[in-house]
Amino acid sequence: MPDERGLDASGLRVEAAHARLLVLRMLRAGGSGHLGGVLSCIDIVTALYFRALRVDPTHPEAPTRDRFLLSAGHKAMAQYAVLARRGFFPESWLDSYGGLGSRLAGHPDMHKLPGVEANTGALGHGLSIAAGMALGARLATTGARVFTILGDGELPEGANWEGASIAAHHRLGNLVAFVDVNDLQISGPTREVMGMEPIDDKFRSFGWNVTTIDGNDMAQILDVFDGLNPAATVPTAVVARTVKAKGISTLENTVASHYWKPSEAELDAAEEELRATLDAARRESLAVVR
Repeated sequence: MPDERGLDASGLRVEAAHARLLVLRMLRAGGSGHLGGVLSCIDIVTALYFRALRVDPTHPEAPTRDRFLLSAGHKAMAQYAVLARRGFFPESWLDSYGGLGSRLAGHPDMHKLPGVEANTGALGHGLSIAAGMALGARLATTGARVFTILGDGELPEGANWEGASIAAHHRLGNLVAFVDVNDLQISGPTREVMGMEPIDDKFRSFGWNVTTIDGNDMAQILDVFDGLNPAATVPTAVVARTVKAKGISTLENTVASHYWKPSEAELDAAEEELRATLDAARRESLAVVR
């Protein structure tokens, strides 16, 4: 299986900027979507596919591949955009987002799209599925790792903590769970709906190795990957503090961004801002190469 591409932080910022623009492309096609959480986690998803995961877009079901599960399945546009950029399917498929019979539904469907490992979005189940996959990979001695992204708004679901217990009990060192902590959910601030802080201490109390990062900072995300121990005997939780709707200044840190139904003018303004971000990221990347 080919190695991951191994882009550096500046290259990953370019890819993440491309992915954000592809999210807007899907919104133009479908008319609405869960933009806020998509943009808060998209830097992590980008770094996973372009740096951490051992995957081959031409052989998406290779038995030795690493697995990624988006537990917060309503953030599917983040995964769709990055899968397209990584070459799992043509970018033209994104234009069908939200349409009748589309491969790209509001939540990911493993039966319709290459690169999707499980149907997710019934919140609270992704961690348990990931733990099962990690245990299976260990028993099969494939060397595969399993990564998942949870949302802070889904943590009150009890199945998360059953999964956390199972992963610690079976000493699944090949499991890494990112928690996208953007502090907002559809009903308002998570601390008001159902506060779950301190998240790091909760995972630590279950027997996990825990680290906290800025989840929109590529350098910090890469530090997590570089610090993973192949011989680890406990699972790793990464509490990633992020900004809801990161990249679109008028929507950042707003409840309204959770599910966005933009006008054409709003889409145009957002696209202009994100294109400027892409141009800046490209200039930075070129400067690093020189």
